Amino acid sequence: MCGLTGILLYPTHRSAAEWREITDIATANLLANEERGREAAGVAVIQADGRCRIFKQPVPASELIAMAGYQRVLATVGDDTVCILGHTRFPTKGSRWRNVNNHPLLAGHVVGVHNGVISNDDAIFARLGLPRAGEVDSEIIFRLQDTINPLQHNGRYPALVQERINLLAGVFATLSVDLRKPTRLLALKQLRPLCLHYEQEWQALFFSSRYAFLRHAFGRAVITEALESGHGFYFDAQQLPQNGNQPASSFAL
Repeated sequence: MCGLTGILLYPTHRSAAEWREITDIATANLLANEERGREAAGVAVIQADGRCRIFKQPVPASELIAMAGYQRVLATVGDDTVCILGHTRFPTKGSRWRNVNNHPLLAGHVVGVHNGVISNDDAIFARLGLPRAGEVDSEIIFRLQDTINPLQHNGRYPALVQERINLLAGVFATLSVDLRKPTRLLALKQLRPLCLHYEQEWQALFFSSRYAFLRHAFGRAVITEALESGHGFYFDAQQLPQNGNQPASSFAL
């Protein structure tokens, strides 16, 4: 059991006060998810040009947020930011003391966070000859995504991702961004919790493992929706003003 957090942001100018509120909610959401995993925690900040900063450590979220590295990464949040991902870890495979096993994971061009268990990761790595940085089973999810360039394939990209993800055996909820197309966030849900809330005022989409965590992070009741299990969803930061909490596309797993 792990905790997932995310914010997808329409790229636009926001006041310093608005950015403080957004980053405060990101931190509060991460802290709320600590109950789902205290062995490690991490955060990733992704910019519209594909730059990404990650900070993660084998400590609970309550310790991570007090670290200088966490503050440095959050300080990069601004008008060019399109996504913030967070994770709290309860390990099932891969020692937390090897920080490469902790999340967010960077697998080639793909940054992602995962809750769940993949049982055939070793077999897929061996069969496809994919590179592997650590031992954690989660890595195979994002390595498979990395084999497909989102800038190619003439609109077949979602179908190709669907084919790769269907190689997996296990249960999972994930949030990930391919840095080659950083305004798009992929959410996968297969028998693990994941919900979202769209904040119209900020044109921002917030994700968390549980709706109660989002309500805690906002300090008020917010309208949340649980994503449907057995599906993948693409959300595009550039389409948030017109789409709100609706994905740009989706597919069955």
